[in-house]
Amino acid sequence: MGTSIPEFAMTEIPTKSTPIPVLLDDEAADVSLAKPESVRRLILRRFMRHRLAVLGLIMLAVIFLSALAAPLYKYDPEDISLRDKLQPPSLEHPMGTDDLGRDLMARILYGGRISLAVGVFATGIALLVGTIVGAFAGYYGGVVDNGLMRVTDLFLSFPSLFVLILLGAMIRDTPLAEFRGGLATIVIVIAVLSWMVTARLVRATFLYLREMDYIEASRALGLSDRLIVLHHILPNAMGPIVVQGALLTAFAILTESGLSYLGFGIQPPTPTWGNMLNDAQTYMTRYPWVAIFPGMMIFLTVISVNFVGDGLRDAFDPRSI
Repeated sequence: MGTSIPEFAMTEIPTKSTPIPVLLDDEAADVSLAKPESVRRLILRRFMRHRLAVLGLIMLAVIFLSALAAPLYKYDPEDISLRDKLQPPSLEHPMGTDDLGRDLMARILYGGRISLAVGVFATGIALLVGTIVGAFAGYYGGVVDNGLMRVTDLFLSFPSLFVLILLGAMIRDTPLAEFRGGLATIVIVIAVLSWMVTARLVRATFLYLREMDYIEASRALGLSDRLIVLHHILPNAMGPIVVQGALLTAFAILTESGLSYLGFGIQPPTPTWGNMLNDAQTYMTRYPWVAIFPGMMIFLTVISVNFVGDGLRDAFDPRSI
């Protein structure tokens, strides 16, 4: 009985000139040919998947653009017409008029400029201070960390509303209070009492990142602390900072509105949504539009910012798919 030669032994051995066919299934081919997704594109894709965040971003864009276009509106926010006072919404006055006959839509558009400016500038200052304090505390640790965190705890122990009212009253008599009804005053006061959470967040992030292998390698290569912090640690800590910035913006707008409602914020005749609500207290039962429209703008702005903050949190979360 003869021995058969295995089939594979008869296979031609490929030479250098003979191409070797490689067969892959469709899925493997897609994976092998796919380009790596950039971090920015990945963050954008995660954010766009959050429908409420996209809706909030669109709403914020509309509010910002409306405030910027306020000078194009035909009425001035400070024009008084006692003949037209407390008029209901109409084609002539889409949101009605207040107790002095001033067009409410004009005052809401210009008031949006002030309220949004307070939110943006107060948040910017608070993020800057909080990031600097948290970066120093988290990177250097030890005595520096202990001292800066004790200062942070001291600020956190203050009753916020009481201190806001007290500082607002103290700065009211300074030259800062003469600009736009005290805009600079309110921005500084809110920023002074808003940076602590950011500082703690940045500190925790820096404490984690400074122990990573690439940071140790940077130190071994002789890079200065400034270069390590600015070029290697801070870019990787921007996610939590951006999310915190969105939340702080909503807090600043609400705080300004509350202070103006209590009479300690932006002073009349400069319009803001908060002091418009304050002026509407006497008339809101019989003439509800004087309170509904500014209150609605505060609500829409704050909830839109919160939606955007939720979307950013999901977008920067590495566990999100």
